[in-house]
Parts: sequence; structure tokens; C-alpha cells
Amino acid sequence: MEVDQLLSLSGSALAQAISSLLETPGLYVFSDILELPNVRELETGPHAPVYQLLNLFAYGTYCDYKERAASLPELTPAQKNKLRHLSIISLASNLKCLPYSLLLQQLELKNVRELEDLLIEAVYSDIIHGKLDQRNQQVEVDCSIGRDLGPNELPNIVNTLQEWCAGCEAVLCGIEEQVSRANQYRESQLKVKVQVETEVSNLQKTLKASSASPSSGPAPAGAASNQDADQPAEPRDPASSQEPRQPGKKSSKVKGKLLPNNEVTTPCDPTMVPACC
Repeated sequence: MEVDQLLSLSGSALAQAISSLLETPGLYVFSDILELPNVRELETGPHAPVYQLLNLFAYGTYCDYKERAASLPELTPAQKNKLRHLSIISLASNLKCLPYSLLLQQLELKNVRELEDLLIEAVYSDIIHGKLDQRNQQVEVDCSIGRDLGPNELPNIVNTLQEWCAGCEAVLCGIEEQVSRANQYRESQLKVKVQVETEVSNLQKTLKASSASPSSGPAPAGAASNQDADQPAEPRDPASSQEPRQPGKKSSKVKGKLLPNNEVTTPCDPTMVPACC
């Protein structure tokens, strides 16, 4: 049934239509129905319990229903199953790992098999995304759909959004500061690069100028020594190189080796040596 169709209903017909909507698969948001003027009229009339039940489906959980079950209509199996799904969504919004023990307590289920069947049904209904961890007896929730926002939840949401905005501004200030430091460092490095390139260019010009200028002045000592080495050596007088003769002594000009005290040894000539030698 469409929301527009509810506008034409009132009284018991409207209460019956609302009870049917609470069983409709895939319907988990009820704020639009609560805002209808003819639905609000049920709050003070004889069908007030139906209105309270609708309000519970919008903002409450299965535990809330058990506390107020005496003043509310009895749930059908489909309504009870949906209210348990809504309770799982509320728990998943606060915890990312839901222990089986907590779920069994909050949903009032008898055993783990019923709980896992309910969780699998919730996953296939696309109201939560996650996986069952049977070894650790828990549900790891990745994400879940949202529920209607109650009147008391708006201030908390505003505070959360303000804190988030403040955190974003702090991060942006930090990023801008880092960017400014990076730009300053880049400018300083560019200045150093330009200075080094200028010095290298000046040094290259100096080396080119010094290599292009003609050489002047006396030749280096190395060049002179090389020139002397290329010329042939003049002959020297053997007499001038000998030591001065001592008086009273004669030097023998016999061919041989000169020994101390001017003694001369001659090579042994076999034709002149006696046979005893």
C-alpha cells in the first residue's frame, strides 16, 4: 500500500492498514507514515496502541516491545521477525562485532540455529552486510542500513557532525602548512641550483680564457732540461778527469787493472806464463 492511499483512510481501516504495513517485506522506515495527519489522530483515539506500535517500529527495539507488551497489540510472526531485524540494525550501528550471546539475549531466541537463520535472512534482505564467525560465535558487520531518527537523537547527530567538521578543518590546516613548507623548501633549492649553475658557468669561462691566452715569460725549468737532454754530450778529456798525481810515484801504463799502491795486474797470457802456472 502506498503512503498516499493511507490519506483516504481513518479509524479502524487505517489501523488495519498500518498493521499490514508493519508486515510488508523490505519496509524498514516509517517516519513518512508517522507524519501523516490522519495517522497522528490515532495517537489519542481508541487505536492508540496501533500508533504506539508504529512508533516502536520506527525508533524502538524488540527489548522495548517486551517491556511494553501489555499495552501494545500482539505481534504476528512476520511483525516479530521484522522487529528483530530492526533491533539487529540498531545494535550494528554501535558495534561492528556482535556476539551471539548478546543477540540471543536482546532478541530472545532459544538457540544459535534460530539466530543464524535470522542473521542469514537479514543479510539476504540487504539490511546488513557482514559474515558469520561461527568459531568465535559472533557476527562481523561491515555496514547496515539506517533507521528513523528519533527526536532525542538529533542533538547527538549535530554534535557528531560538528566534531567531524572540526576534525576536517584541523586536517586541512595541517595539509596547508605542509604544502607551505614544501613550497619554501622548493624555492630555497631552486635558488641553490641557480647559484651553483652560475658559479659553474663562470668557472668554465675562466678556464676557456686562460687556455686561449698566449704563453709569455721565461721557459719553465722542465723545458730547459729537456732541451739539454736532446743535445749530444760533449767529449771530456780523460786526463782532466783523473786525480792529480802524487809526487814520487809513477803510474804504470801497463794494460790491466789498477790496484791500490799503483800495482797492476795483467791478464794471464798462456804463451808467456811458465809451465808451473
